[in-house]
Amino acid sequence: MRRTSAGVLVVAAALGVAAGFLLDQVLTAAGRPTFTPAVTLPILLVLLGAVIVALAVPIRRATRGQGTSSVNPFRALRVAMLAKASSILGAALGGLALGLLVFLATRPVTPSLGSMGTVIATAVCAALLVVAGLVAEHLCTIRKDDDDEQPGGDDPGLEPRIHGH
Repeated sequence: MRRTSAGVLVVAAALGVAAGFLLDQVLTAAGRPTFTPAVTLPILLVLLGAVIVALAVPIRRATRGQGTSSVNPFRALRVAMLAKASSILGAALGGLALGLLVFLATRPVTPSLGSMGTVIATAVCAALLVVAGLVAEHLCTIRKDDDDEQPGGDDPGLEPRIHGH
């Protein structure tokens, strides 16, 4: 598995910014109020980040020989994929919140502090989720064995075999 690249996070954030700005633009053009995230969204983003890091810490301890059990590579992969998905989700939601914030900041009327507060809190907590996802992904890295140089190298058991003819 490859680590989450900065490019993927930037693209997710850029798409989120565009989506947030366009969402408020469409809502305003239709005469409806702008979108404001629920107050619980930032709380849930922080809790998700904490859970992901908490799931990754035992894997890190086991890979460093500090734990009492061995590393289950499938569990490590599942937690790493959850961490990767969380960092991408955090980038997209952070971008969405920034898009909403840009829309509110470009209006001639000053928005209410309540709506701006939840949008800012969502952006900050989404950034924390990105950081937590990247940290958890790093914690789930299992050191490469010496015999893992090249898959399918000189090991006859890894070569494809054709049956029949």
